[in-house]
Amino acid sequence: MRVTMILPALTEATSPLFRPIKYSLFPPLGLATLAGYLDPGDEVTLHDEHVERIDLESLDTPDLLVIQPYITSARRSYEIADHFRARGVHVAMGGLHVTSLPEEAAAHADTIFTGPGEDTWPLFLKDFRDGVPARRYDSTQRTLAGLPPVRRDLIKRHLYLVPNSIVVSRGCPHHCDFCYKDAFFEGGKSFYTQAVDDALAEIDRLPGRHLYFLDDHLLGNRRFAEALFDGMKGMGRLWQAAGTVNSVLKPDLLERAVEAGLRSLFVGFETVNDANLAERRKNQNIGTDYAAAVRRLHDAGVMVNASFVFGLDQDGPDVFDRTVAWAVEQGIETATFHIMTPYPSTGLWKQMEAEDRIVHRDWDLYDTRHVVYRPKNMTPRQLEDGYWRAYRDFYRWSNIWRGAGAQPGTHERLRHLAYAGGWKKFEPAWDLLIRSKRVVRALPALERTLAAFGGRG
Repeated sequence: MRVTMILPALTEATSPLFRPIKYSLFPPLGLATLAGYLDPGDEVTLHDEHVERIDLESLDTPDLLVIQPYITSARRSYEIADHFRARGVHVAMGGLHVTSLPEEAAAHADTIFTGPGEDTWPLFLKDFRDGVPARRYDSTQRTLAGLPPVRRDLIKRHLYLVPNSIVVSRGCPHHCDFCYKDAFFEGGKSFYTQAVDDALAEIDRLPGRHLYFLDDHLLGNRRFAEALFDGMKGMGRLWQAAGTVNSVLKPDLLERAVEAGLRSLFVGFETVNDANLAERRKNQNIGTDYAAAVRRLHDAGVMVNASFVFGLDQDGPDVFDRTVAWAVEQGIETATFHIMTPYPSTGLWKQMEAEDRIVHRDWDLYDTRHVVYRPKNMTPRQLEDGYWRAYRDFYRWSNIWRGAGAQPGTHERLRHLAYAGGWKKFEPAWDLLIRSKRVVRALPALERTLAAFGGRG
């Protein structure tokens, strides 16, 4: 059987003028994971449009085309699907957007999948080989037991800065109402992990030193996380991951992670306005000391990539400057800002729709950089302008220097300057590396930055 798998690019990643490094940062693993279920004799190719251009006319005609749309790649996904269906190819489609809007996706696919695919994908493959594929498969059984190894041989490693991405869990234990998670995992468990031995075996298969965990919340199951970190000690790995404020503040958990090689953590602070937290069900952040979490990470030698959301209903026009000032004062190395975006099927979407505040359904603009709803306490223009100003202000050299000054020691200050400056101030160089297909050559510099001053424990 000939199988083609395509991850269509998010709209911004296709710009002919500029290619942000975040779209070449690491290989997504959804399709490569599904490819692990195919038979050894199947011919399979995998294309990630974020890092390679695809000429649809030049691609061979497979027996099966598998597409994984995100919301801002939905239009491109449907274009690809329609093209291959016109050539008689059976098109299968799943993922977050398909689960949120299955009827929309079904108009462009022969088979759709809702929820995670570990239980339904093998059933479909059997049905497809038998000539009786169903139109829709809904996930209900949630387990990672028996998960085959990711087909990393299909990944074009040289096109990514960090080729060693890995996922050892699914979902998140929390229930923020602006997140896709609850809708995607409806009908079964919404947070579950691999067996620790299976996760360690997957890590062992990865070459080199650096790892990038793509899990929504690697620290979400303490028993699993502690056993994983204990198993990783002595491997000599350096890694980055995502966690929550309250997980950082838990005694001993961060220390175990650092001993296992943690050097940078993505943390969802989301808002410096406490009134927003309960309203958006960000319960894990309520009553937590953000500054204490940052200090704890820095004292352990871990860099912070902070996530913030603008445009929540309690936000006014002052939220941008207050957020940037707080982040700089804390010495946060990198920040990711977002405009609140009501994704279809989330609690936030249902509220906004009931209040008639959603202004359009042009999915290309649901990218957290555009305002697609009516804000309460500022105009859409104020919100978009403030979002862009926050990025400009946080990454000004003056603020990068100020942030470095908040670090606990000289080495940490140097690392801050190298990491924060290198991430945003040299974007033209990143663009050149991406277009020349040499971005992986910057990996040794990233590893040196992570290793030089980290893990002071």
